[in-house]
Formats: sequence, structure tokens, C-alpha cells
Amino acid sequence: MATVSPSSPSWSYALQLPHDPRAPGIARATLRTVLAAHDLTHLTPTAELLASELLTNAQLHTRGPYMLRLLATEPDRLRVAVWDTDPRVPPGFRDEGAPASVPPDDAEGGRGLHLVRACADSWGVSVLRELGASKGGKMLWADCGPTEVPG
Repeated sequence: MATVSPSSPSWSYALQLPHDPRAPGIARATLRTVLAAHDLTHLTPTAELLASELLTNAQLHTRGPYMLRLLATEPDRLRVAVWDTDPRVPPGFRDEGAPASVPPDDAEGGRGLHLVRACADSWGVSVLRELGASKGGKMLWADCGPTEVPG
């Protein structure tokens, strides 16, 4: 007897990642596998872009391990979140005031969080306090769902 219905919209996965340049690619492959298993492959392009930007930000700008979390709370909706041990919120991800300026066209970086803000249905950050064995840090998240096609 199954204890969870396969059609249940609520599920989550977490993948702990070492601070290693291969980790974002491994996490993206995991994301694709999870979405395929839940018949959500239509969310893959947007979810993979969101995950890629958040994971790469953790890899480039923090020193410790980080984690990818995938959470479905409604049918056809996905939250992509990345936790890391650094509590500092990137300027391009703060929700107060105007976003940080977009870098010049010839810049080699600095667009990732702008892409997240542009492609996500909603986004946010939670700064986590250290509690006992918990390491604190922050969790950046972005939500996505099916893309509306004008018709």
C-alpha cells in the first residue's frame, strides 16, 4: 500500500553539495531527474536557469558547502532554493529599493541574479540564524510555474 499518492503536489528534495566547481552541474542533473520523475519536464528550462544562477552564486561567492532544495507545494509550481553558510545577501537580490544596476554589455559577470529576478514568478531570501549545530547562512529562492503562451 502506497503511503504517498504519486499525484500529490507536495514534495521536496534536498541535495547537499561540497564547495567544488563540479557541484552546480551535478545539482542541475539532479533537478532534471527530479522534474522528469514528477512529470514536470515543461518546467525544466526555467527551473534549470534559476538553479544554475543560484548555485553558481554560492560556488563563486561563498567558501563552505551549499545545498539545492526543490519544493513543490502546488501542482505545476516549483520552488528552487539554494542555501549557503554566508549570511550576506547579494545586492542584486535585496527586495528593498531598486535592484543593483545591470553590468555593462562587455562585463563577464554580474547578471545572474538579474536573470533570476526576471525569470522567476517570485523570489526572496531568508537569512538564517545559527542555532546549536545549525550553521545559519541564507537561503535564496525563486518560484516558477508554467509559462503562459499568448493565444
